[in-house]
Amino acid sequence: MVRQRISSSPSGHDVSTLRLLDLTLPFPVENLALDEALLEELEERGGDPVLRFWESDRHFVVLGRASRVSDDVDLVACKEAGLSILRRASGGGTVLQGPGCLSYAFVLPLDWHPDMMSIRTTNRFILERMATALRQWEPATAFRGISDLAIGDRKISGNAQRRTGKALLFHGTILHGMGADLVARYLKHPSREPDYRAGRLHRTFLRTINVPLQAIKQAIANAWNAEPMHSEWPIARMPSIAAVLARSRVKSSSTA
Repeated sequence: MVRQRISSSPSGHDVSTLRLLDLTLPFPVENLALDEALLEELEERGGDPVLRFWESDRHFVVLGRASRVSDDVDLVACKEAGLSILRRASGGGTVLQGPGCLSYAFVLPLDWHPDMMSIRTTNRFILERMATALRQWEPATAFRGISDLAIGDRKISGNAQRRTGKALLFHGTILHGMGADLVARYLKHPSREPDYRAGRLHRTFLRTINVPLQAIKQAIANAWNAEPMHSEWPIARMPSIAAVLARSRVKSSSTA
């Protein structure tokens, strides 16, 4: 496969084409596991970098690798609503996912671009390009804090990384229809926050980008020259579901 070159990053280096996988599996745990399976596949077998989109049809809570349930989650509200509580392999904070919250994942070799040699430079490299893609609708979109996208001083996207010996999973969410009131119903004020949040509650810190979902996905795909993939996604890796469940120590009555 010949990798097409696209515009350069802020450092002046070019980046190459990604395979696009727009696939949502039936259950939240499967979707988390597929992100990890794609990372494992690239780490062990190599291949082309991937951009994946997915959006769950049900709400659920996802903890970062080091997040504490007692700090971040309203367990009573989650139990009453039957929300699953899962833990991903990457860092970052706790998020509510589901309808109105687009999830995306970049799965890339670490040597794919010079700007990916550290966590900090990777955040800037990816999120500045993402911000550029969204500025056609919201000119004030910018990379903020450690790994956020915001419109002005209001967050629309949080992101996290998982780095292995040879590869990187960079994944995040974009709020395009999920309101801050819903987030506030299930998540407490975080124990750690970026400076630009300045202590604001979810309701005054979070907002949505009011753009049709398909248009958002197309803009991001265009920004990375991502082309639909024709090879099968790594179904053989899906036993990673067991790993997701094993680290998700607090679950609702339904873990699916």
